[in-house]
Amino acid sequence: MSLTRDRGARVLSRPDLRRPLALLAALLVALVALVGLDPRPAKADASDTIRIALTDDVDTFNPFLAVLLSSTGINRYQYENLVGYDQKSSEPTAGIASKWSTSDDGTVWTFTIPEDRVWSDGEPITAEDVVYTYTSIMKNQTLQTANGGLVTNFDTVEAPDPQTVRLTLKEAQASNPGVEIPIVPEHVWSKQDPTKFEADSDVVGSGPFLITSYKTGQSIRLKANKRFWRGAPKIDGITYTRYKSVDAAVQGLKAGDVDLLSGLTPAQFESLEDADGIATNAGKGRRYQAIAINPGAVDNKGKKLGDGNPVLQDPKVREAIFMAIDKKTLVKRVLQGYGRVGETEVPTVYPRFYGFADGHEAVPFDLDAANDLLEQAGYVKGADGIRAKDGKKLELRLMGRNSDVAHSQMADFVESWLKDVGIKLKISMVSPDQVNEDSTLGRYDLYFTGWSIGPDPDFQLSMNRCASRPNADGSGPTSENNWCSPSFDKIYDQQHAELDPEARGELVKQAFTEIYDAHVSNPIYYADQLEAYNSDRFADFGLQPAKGGQILNQNGYWGLYEAAPADEASGSGGTPGWLLPAAAVVVVAALVGGVLVARRRGASSDDRE
Repeated sequence: MSLTRDRGARVLSRPDLRRPLALLAALLVALVALVGLDPRPAKADASDTIRIALTDDVDTFNPFLAVLLSSTGINRYQYENLVGYDQKSSEPTAGIASKWSTSDDGTVWTFTIPEDRVWSDGEPITAEDVVYTYTSIMKNQTLQTANGGLVTNFDTVEAPDPQTVRLTLKEAQASNPGVEIPIVPEHVWSKQDPTKFEADSDVVGSGPFLITSYKTGQSIRLKANKRFWRGAPKIDGITYTRYKSVDAAVQGLKAGDVDLLSGLTPAQFESLEDADGIATNAGKGRRYQAIAINPGAVDNKGKKLGDGNPVLQDPKVREAIFMAIDKKTLVKRVLQGYGRVGETEVPTVYPRFYGFADGHEAVPFDLDAANDLLEQAGYVKGADGIRAKDGKKLELRLMGRNSDVAHSQMADFVESWLKDVGIKLKISMVSPDQVNEDSTLGRYDLYFTGWSIGPDPDFQLSMNRCASRPNADGSGPTSENNWCSPSFDKIYDQQHAELDPEARGELVKQAFTEIYDAHVSNPIYYADQLEAYNSDRFADFGLQPAKGGQILNQNGYWGLYEAAPADEASGSGGTPGWLLPAAAVVVVAALVGGVLVARRRGASSDDRE
């Protein structure tokens, strides 16, 4: 693996001035009270609602069907799972359930729901809500779109009493079955057709924020859930505003129309680092960026799906494409060093599962070797430099998202490299919705793809099972690359049931290595999540992981749940901007001098970055 640069988070890295400044602020408040002035500065906005720029499409807020990151990310604020992920290191923690246990053979899991858990409308959260959610997915194929792979091992789900869920598995599994599946309120959803319920206004949920309204292509509004069991958020709500591009969103941040945005390019990120009233954060991401290759898509009945070029069914052609892509250059030139070269689909933030199986190495960038491999496969270069076989030229399509600048940048490099090995490339940048639809239906040759990986890799692996291929119309389970391998299925089953953490870690690496060796998904890099926010209005965003992590698109809701208005934040400080009478200024000057002298004398190694 090549690591060009690793730029860590730039949030709250200054010396801690809170205690002396807090003392100073208290003295100033007392002083100005004597002269009859109001020490509280007027807020720039009367509402403590954080405004977030949204540049990606959403598919649906129905948690049974939502697949796109923008949708699932927002749903994490609305619906808790039985078991959540903690902020520090994404280990399992309390969600709707406060505790859980397993039988000696690992097949029966018992979850306890405290009586203080209530839905946002005041109705109690009970075991019946969990039974309804899980069995709906188990019995209805359409509702398996988002999380169907997670319930294949479920045998029965029961509610012995309102506070107890008993989940019986077909066989023991390593991953906690209570994670990843959002729980919905039965008293709301049972009155709807869950396959068609939009769930995009006046949402009843269990998380810290809830959607109140959604205007397609314009905005999404959420309010704080005052009944959230961890306590109400410190901010009033969230408003997502749709921007056509990240460039436009950056201008919105500079103009004060936006409070927080992510998905910045390195150039945009660096342009904001020294901007007044704006703070930046480069958090190690949980997402991989890859190029997917269509191996010959078929539906779950084995019938052809889509229009992928049949030449890609040749493993040698796919391997040659792997060889022709220089990942180090893409990290250096596209990411400007804000990321790491990809190996398997597991990012470096999950060290237990990261990397290839023992003895395996990545395919090297080698244009000569790629040319030789294509020659061996019978593809001969013509006078125009493009290879052909049996009179058919080696021409492929590459699809990417028009909302992602990196896709266009990478496409230019890939086009040049593939041309060097005799492959002509037609590039098409389309909407995220179009990418999602066409990739599901096999209407592509190559496309830029990426998934945000959870702390447990079981779900990501499950999308590569033969049983995860979709119906002919694209409904049903979600397949990552429409690839099927019985040997992979065997390894998946082994890691799924392995209860020893170290042994399972090795099996997981073997499974991801097999995907890589099939040359259907080539992880290019793990990019840092580049974010910026209005530090004059908000602070104390919760990072995940707590050290060097990201604010948005977490495995949980910590980023915005912990956020606070800047004038109420624990890390905020500064001198209020009001005028003082001349006599007061003299006193204040003396106080400031005393505090700063004390600060200098008290400095120690704890104050350094």
